[in-house]
Amino acid sequence: MKRIAALVACIALIGVAASTQDAKWITIVDGKTMGDFGKVGAANWRIEGGALVADKLEGKDPSYLVTKEKYKDFQIQAEFWADEDVNSGIFIRCKSATVINAKDCYEVNIFDKRPDPTYGTGAIVDVAKVVPMPKAAGKWNTYDITARGTRLTVLVNGMQTVNADDSKHAREVIALQYGAGTVKFRNVRIRTL
Repeated sequence: MKRIAALVACIALIGVAASTQDAKWITIVDGKTMGDFGKVGAANWRIEGGALVADKLEGKDPSYLVTKEKYKDFQIQAEFWADEDVNSGIFIRCKSATVINAKDCYEVNIFDKRPDPTYGTGAIVDVAKVVPMPKAAGKWNTYDITARGTRLTVLVNGMQTVNADDSKHAREVIALQYGAGTVKFRNVRIRTL
């Protein structure tokens, strides 16, 4: 009888821990509002059809929506849709909220036509190559990005594309990029680890 009671108590604790862990997710793109982002560069970011969309630059440089919060160890889950000509990505641990690039951040790429495809969709530019590169164009995809200490992992549609160890960037802001083509983001959420 004591074993059954202990087992029931253990199952209850696991259920509480799982629900507590799930409650820590914070939605940063809900498909209804623009969210609480700073902006770098100019694109026609807008909410359309339940997604955050951009398809036109209003200058020559890429545009970014930058979180106001800084993150160290975290997991991001995001759905994205990209056309064939898209140049986009999710930048993590950016040193500055106003200077966003692959030297000062980790750039988790969305770029099927990148001239060097080893750092295309699913890769972290100049850190972790992806071979073969998954093709994202014309459909909804999922990113699951985890940064814990120096360990960086990326999954595209449930398949791991990156498992790297790198210590260049430790803690800072996150940015969604628009550079070319059409990109859509929805159900973007984050939790600290």
